[in-house]
Amino acid sequence: MSKDKEKKEEKALPSEEEKTKDIITELGILTTGTDFDSDVQYINIIGSIEGHMVLPAENKTTKYEHLIPQLVAVEENPKLKGLLIILNTVGGDVEAGLALSEMISTLSKPTVSLVLGGGHSIGIPLATSTDYSFIAETATMTLHPIRTNGQVITAETTFEYLRKTQERVVDFIEKHSKADRNTIISLMNRTDNMPNDVGTILFGHEAVEIGMIDEVGGLSHALKKLRGEIEKNG
Repeated sequence: MSKDKEKKEEKALPSEEEKTKDIITELGILTTGTDFDSDVQYINIIGSIEGHMVLPAENKTTKYEHLIPQLVAVEENPKLKGLLIILNTVGGDVEAGLALSEMISTLSKPTVSLVLGGGHSIGIPLATSTDYSFIAETATMTLHPIRTNGQVITAETTFEYLRKTQERVVDFIEKHSKADRNTIISLMNRTDNMPNDVGTILFGHEAVEIGMIDEVGGLSHALKKLRGEIEKNG
């Protein structure tokens, strides 16, 4: 093989830096590498959580099938000691959101979440799924009943399915936060807080006051907490 041909093939192969840039661009995930070596995995959940249905191209989405292998990697990779979840989501697919929440809650390594901007709807179970949770002072969380859109069969079994799905969400939030079940249900069904909908908008300190989120704080607080838990974990 000629030297010129070898050089062309070398140029054709993407460098590690280019691979890392592609991953950050596609998934919004910062991976460990030669330029930035960290024992913490950072995952951001932004926009709508896309599940089994593909959302329109103009929607900013986080695809749950992209996050599943990253969560498995946190558990399996001995180099990764903890996980930081950063949320700014409007919610989305309930099944996908609960699936991710269950995965996060069952990780054996320390986990911390940080809500920036908003952690609405199914984003609430995701925020509470970690060992400890933070919310920015100006961030909000919208708690409302499960709903659906599009054409549905208006039979009693359909409404029963929605009730059971809502119970699953309430059960998860109650189990993974300090919020009281009756408080969660009451806030979900308020009619005087949101002008065009049923539910409640909680600001940062309000989410902490009812026990849904552990603490008001920012990135440095979340990282400090996570590092402390990693040290305790050995």
